[in-house]
Parts: sequence; structure tokens; C-alpha cells
Amino acid sequence: MRGRMSEYVLELSKYFICGLMVLYTLSCFYAFRYGARGGKRPVYVIQIILMLLLQTICFVDLILGSKDTPMDDSVSVSMDMQYLFLFLFVEFFLLAVLFLVPAIYDQCNRLLLNNMCMLIGIGLMMISRLSFSSAIKQYIIVLVSLIISLLIPFIFSKVRFLKKMTWLYAAVGIALLSVVLILGDETRGSNISVAIADIAFQPSEFVKILFLFFLAGALWEETSFLRVAITAVLAGMHVIVLVLSTDLGSALIFFIAYVLVVFVATRNYLYLLAGAVGGSGAAIAAYHLFSHVRIRVLAWQDPWSYIDNKGFQITQSLFAVGSGSWFGMGILKGNPTAIPIVSADFIFSSICEELGVIVGICLILVCVSCFISIMQTALCIFDRFYQLIVYGIGIMYIFQIFLAVGGGIKFIPHTGVTLPFISYGGSSVMATMFMFFIIQGIFIRLQQEGGKHVEKS
Repeated sequence: MRGRMSEYVLELSKYFICGLMVLYTLSCFYAFRYGARGGKRPVYVIQIILMLLLQTICFVDLILGSKDTPMDDSVSVSMDMQYLFLFLFVEFFLLAVLFLVPAIYDQCNRLLLNNMCMLIGIGLMMISRLSFSSAIKQYIIVLVSLIISLLIPFIFSKVRFLKKMTWLYAAVGIALLSVVLILGDETRGSNISVAIADIAFQPSEFVKILFLFFLAGALWEETSFLRVAITAVLAGMHVIVLVLSTDLGSALIFFIAYVLVVFVATRNYLYLLAGAVGGSGAAIAAYHLFSHVRIRVLAWQDPWSYIDNKGFQITQSLFAVGSGSWFGMGILKGNPTAIPIVSADFIFSSICEELGVIVGICLILVCVSCFISIMQTALCIFDRFYQLIVYGIGIMYIFQIFLAVGGGIKFIPHTGVTLPFISYGGSSVMATMFMFFIIQGIFIRLQQEGGKHVEKS
């Protein structure tokens, strides 16, 4: 009887999870009626309630579902307690962020803050389902990232020389990428990480921030052809080092960010056209120069003909998305671990398999609402330097989501980039959190300066 009751709960919970996710997504877009400065609106309280309910139901499913897995009783009890403790820690983190940050910075962007917590919460829950030890590591990194991030708005309110270090940003960024090229550890054929005291870091994730500060510093005052050309040379050096490290996913993100930030700064469509032509040429060259690029293109074109080798990863991903249907198979009811490197590269497919395609679509829409909020914030900022930084963060964020989700569903060739805040990867989640708090710091600072550079809603 008890087992049958658990089955009923697990089956019904799929629909509750989908319903809560749909309501949260609708609330994200409803919040736009308040503009960039939403203030203390009831919709944000409703979002917090929906978020906590979603986490509770998901972890209840994990606890109940673990009883049905084929393992001895001692291990099953242990897993129950592990999921319970992780649930309590995740709830503590979410509540701390949702109440501590607004208490310290009452002018923060509440929609961005809530969405960040929602995505991190879903990511931690799904990673714990895939690998509990990885979830613990991710949780610790998220906690450390929050502690550091809380200082970012304060730093922005005090530091006044950020615009004066344009060329230093470029020099440090190129140097860090070069160190990884020379001394980095190889991961799946790419030199992308450096290990310090047995802790692996991916410097390219943090160089993204320096890169955007460099672009903003170079273009906020002057957008002459000479300045754009100099900026192109230095931006190209970033991209070339990444290509030599065979970190082609990051190289593509850097390139797209450069082209679009230059376009935003100059409003010159010729630069956009030149970027499109140059990017197309670089893609063709990469196809002929790198064997793993050719493999991924083949796997994208026809994975079924190479299902036993080259196309195995993408076909398993497609099987996962298809088997999940609209409402999912239920947490612990699917087989997402059949996908190689699922927690880092294909976590979106595992979410679709067990939580449903509806949840997957809502997840994309929540990310889109983050992008819209970032762009809305940028439009309110009249200080060109800070505006370009915020634009750049939004461009990098949404393009990385496009690459991660598009590669997982065979819309584009797989690039191996992580899904921000959700995929397993300490450097990725830390750098993305820094970016979100940089946006908060910029907006809060300009409001505190009397609204001279901020358009009030």
C-alpha cells in the first residue's frame, strides 16, 4: 500500500512540477510591466513561493524515487538522508539569496535575482539526481560564488577607475588564455583548464568578463575605424589563443560578443556584415583544420548513421528528449546517465526526459526573460561604458544558451559549452553569477548617483 501511494505521488508530481514551472514563467513576463526597476512587487513574492514549492516537490520525488531503485536497504536509507540534507542546504541558499541580497541592496533587479535562484535550484536538483557527489561540489562552489558576488555591487559603488584600464583588461585576458594554452590540462581534446591544489579552473569563463570590460573601455568614447581596427586585433588575439587551445565553443562566444558589441557601439551595419562574412570563413576553416569539428558536423547532419560511435552522444540526447514527452517520465524514472558527459554538456536533455518538454520550454523562456531584463536594464543606462558592459553580458549569456540547448537537440552542431547556472561546472556557474552581480552593481551604482544616468520607470 505504501509503495502504491508513493507511485501515485510520483505520478501526480509530474503535473504539479509542470504547472508550477508554467506559472513561474508567466510571472517572469508579467513582471516586465513594471520596467527595469520593479521595486517590491507581489509578483516577486509569488515567484519565490513557486520556486520553493518546485524545489520541495522535486526533492520529495528524489527521496521517494530512491526507495524504488535496486539497492540494499542501508544504501537506500543513506540516499534518503543525503537528498534530505541537500534539499535543506539548497533551500537555505535560496532563502539567503532572496532575502539577504535585497536587504543589502534594496535597489537590485529582483527579476534577475529570482531567475538566477530558480535556475541554480533546478541545476543543483538535477545534478544531484545524476551524481550526488558532483552536486555537493557544485553547491560549495555556488556558495563561495555568492559570498564573493555580494561584494561586487559594493565595489562598483566605490571604484572610479574602471574606464581607465582598457588595455590592461586585454593584456591580462590574453595572458591568462595563453597560460592555459601552454600549461593547461587537456579535457576531451581541448586545453581549457588549469589545476591548482587539485581544483580545476577554466580561466576562459572569467576572461569573458575582462573581455567585455576591454570592449566597453575601447569603444565607449571613440568608435572611429582606427579604434575599431585596434580593438579587432586584440579581440582576435583572444579568439586565436582559444582556437589554438581547441576551445572552439568559447572562441565562438568571444567572436559573437565582439561583433555585436561593436555593432551596438557604432550602429554600423557594415561591421555586422564583415563579422558575418569573417565568421563564416572561420567556420569553414575550422571544419577543414580540426578533425573533432568534422566529427561533430557529421554527427549533427546524420547521427543515426554513426549511432555506435560519432553520433552516439547526440542520438542518446534525442532519445532522452523524445522519451520524456510533454510531462516527463518522472524524476529517477528515466535513464539520462546513458548520455555521455550528461551533467555538463546535455543536462537540458536530462531535464526534458524526466521533467518534461514543457519544463524544458519554460526553462528556455526563463532564460529569455533574463536576457530581456538585461537588455531592458542596458537601455536605462546612459553611461556608455557601463551600458556596453551590460549589453555584452546579455549577448554572451543568451548566445551560450543557444549553443548549449541547440547542440543538445540537434538544431546546431554540438559545441560542448555549458548551460549557464544549470550545467555542472564550477567555473561556469561562478563566472555567470559574477556577471549577473556586475549588472546589479552597475544599475545600483547609477541609481545611487541620483538617477543622472538612469532612466526612471
